[in-house]
Amino acid sequence: MPENAMPYYSLNNFFKNKFGQKVIKLSLDGGFTCPNRDGKISRTGCIFCSKNGSGDFAAKRTQSIAEQIESQKAFLSKKWQKALYIAYFQAFTNTYAPVEVLESKYLEAVSQKDIVGLDIATRPDCIDENVVSLLSKISKKTYVCVELGLQTSNEKTAEIINRGYKNIVFENAVKLLNSAGIDTVCHIILNLPGEHYHDMLNSVQFACLCGIKGIKLQMLNILKGTPLAQMYLKEPFKLFTLDEYTDIITDLIEYIPENVVIHRLTGDGPKDILIEPMWILNKRLVLNTINRKIKEKNIIQGRHLAE
Repeated sequence: MPENAMPYYSLNNFFKNKFGQKVIKLSLDGGFTCPNRDGKISRTGCIFCSKNGSGDFAAKRTQSIAEQIESQKAFLSKKWQKALYIAYFQAFTNTYAPVEVLESKYLEAVSQKDIVGLDIATRPDCIDENVVSLLSKISKKTYVCVELGLQTSNEKTAEIINRGYKNIVFENAVKLLNSAGIDTVCHIILNLPGEHYHDMLNSVQFACLCGIKGIKLQMLNILKGTPLAQMYLKEPFKLFTLDEYTDIITDLIEYIPENVVIHRLTGDGPKDILIEPMWILNKRLVLNTINRKIKEKNIIQGRHLAE
């Protein structure tokens, strides 16, 4: 972990070390779909995923990639006047298309002014040698990372949420990306139906043992129009309070190796479709609570791994 950093290796710290200044991710919609929606695996998708394919804050897919980048930059530059940018393909499955299509969209993105990297959100079952070969070629010119939605390492929970692949698929995708020097970031959702603390800890430990370079942790969002919402409204299950969630987060930090970048410790869902938990909308409060507990408990990333 770099010196003079927070008690954990934050994404902001990683970017400052790598690029020497503030870097902002621009959320893009590449116009892709998902094998868990188009019938290849299923047509319902993961039960928690919104109609926008987890790209609720992405730019409009009716615009070109260049236009999306410019619109996002224009909006964000009001807060950060001097910054560099990462082109973040966020909505749906962003390696689920012929390689020629992927290459065209990726190259359009990285050719724009002040873009210093490419971040691609996708599924591990949509990573193959052709995709990795393309990413490897692009990575020789700019920074590239791939985000994979593991969500849980509990295979039974994976079936409940309709993830659509086994853990071995995730393991193999990470190995393939690592072999090409591509950073892999893992998504894990806390408080999935039926899961307990040990399930969440096992998911974090499994992902880290696979060799990930970054991790995103977030509270389960119950969003309108999803199968999860139907399940919850029919038979509500217990959701963490802010206090419970932040206790678990601060504990999990100590099981994450100190060289793994912690990209996210919370996420604020779209308020117009969020059913529960409403406390996640106050992102500042959540992060302040996490930081307060980190100080109170003297939390240090990776400490439990050295015991």
